[in-house]
Amino acid sequence: MSAPLSALLLTGGASRRMQADKALLDYAGQPQLLRAWALLRHVEVVQAFVSLRPDQCGETLRGSLPPLVDSVDSVGPVAGILSAQQAFPGHAWLVIACDLPLLDARTLRALVAARQPAKDATAFVSRHDDLPEPLCAIWEPSSAPLLRQRFDAGNYCPRKALLQLQIHALPSPGSALDNVNTPGELLQAHQQLETS
Repeated sequence: MSAPLSALLLTGGASRRMQADKALLDYAGQPQLLRAWALLRHVEVVQAFVSLRPDQCGETLRGSLPPLVDSVDSVGPVAGILSAQQAFPGHAWLVIACDLPLLDARTLRALVAARQPAKDATAFVSRHDDLPEPLCAIWEPSSAPLLRQRFDAGNYCPRKALLQLQIHALPSPGSALDNVNTPGELLQAHQQLETS
């Protein structure tokens, strides 16, 4: 029997390269946080949370959604994933980064439909380097021991964790997983959304 699937929207990043909170960036008149949250209506999960750092708890927009506060050192997305796995150890986690403005419901449904609970994770591969994309992926409970072991050893890259796990790799969904980290990438994303 497969583990219940919960969803985690990662919003705890420091947004250093963007120099603005990526979750609050406006796309078509709506903050990216709410755009990404709305996508979760298109997949069946038992519960959904917004992942955040402890110092973000008083932020108004994040506070309007169910929070899951980092319970480990906030060292990037792995902190959110580990915190979710610790809070609900028997659950699989559909993890989505909040800096994917081109992500659409079709891509998210395809990921959930392709889930293979016997693997440690189900993930798309990047269109840029054919490596697994960890921040629009399903992390099964079996991934938790390795992720924790790497964290304790000071290795915080979730992509490198996926490379050590047994994963079900899906073909790239094209630009849907292009993330936005810089003002230049933000401009490109706006242009792409306007023409689509």
